[in-house]
Amino acid sequence: MASRTASKDIITLRGSAAIVSEFFGYAANSILYNRAVYPEESFTKVKKYGLTMLLTQDEGVKNFIANLTSQLSEWLEAGKLQRIVLVIMSKATSEVLERWNFNIVTDAEVVEKGAIKEKSDKEIMREIQAIMRQIASCITYLPCLDEPCVFDVLAYTDTDVDAPGTWVESDAKLIDNPQMVKLHSFDTKIHKVDTLVSYKKDEWDEE
Repeated sequence: MASRTASKDIITLRGSAAIVSEFFGYAANSILYNRAVYPEESFTKVKKYGLTMLLTQDEGVKNFIANLTSQLSEWLEAGKLQRIVLVIMSKATSEVLERWNFNIVTDAEVVEKGAIKEKSDKEIMREIQAIMRQIASCITYLPCLDEPCVFDVLAYTDTDVDAPGTWVESDAKLIDNPQMVKLHSFDTKIHKVDTLVSYKKDEWDEE
């Protein structure tokens, strides 16, 4: 009789960093699409995480996100990245309208001692799916962005990190008295990612 055991997938620090940085690339694309920062026709459909995802075809944005995820992976593997924030701002006034916060907690033992962890790929994918579905449905809980917008990405790292020349010091781009919605989290057992979106209160809500 054949015996069967529930298999777990080995997660290394490098593998976990790749999962998290790739997730952020897809999440950023989804946010830019669903918040209409770029025209709908500039995105193409792909299959990822068992879902239909949208990826920008704008060469400038594609290169920006590709370079970003590469740098994030390096910082994640070094255990130096604490948080990533995608900021959506008014193109006309630079007023911050939304902050998509991805808070990262890294298992220090893995970074210091090279330990490995176990968690199934399917379980991680299900957790990421839940976040992506919440991003896709954000129009149901976020106010309409009825003006042209631009975006920026902030990375919060340990103070001893030497950032490449393409990164500059920035203010936190905060929102006064924001509304907040906590989204799902996912955990590779090495990196835990908590997601929260804060946004400017709709004027109609204040009347």
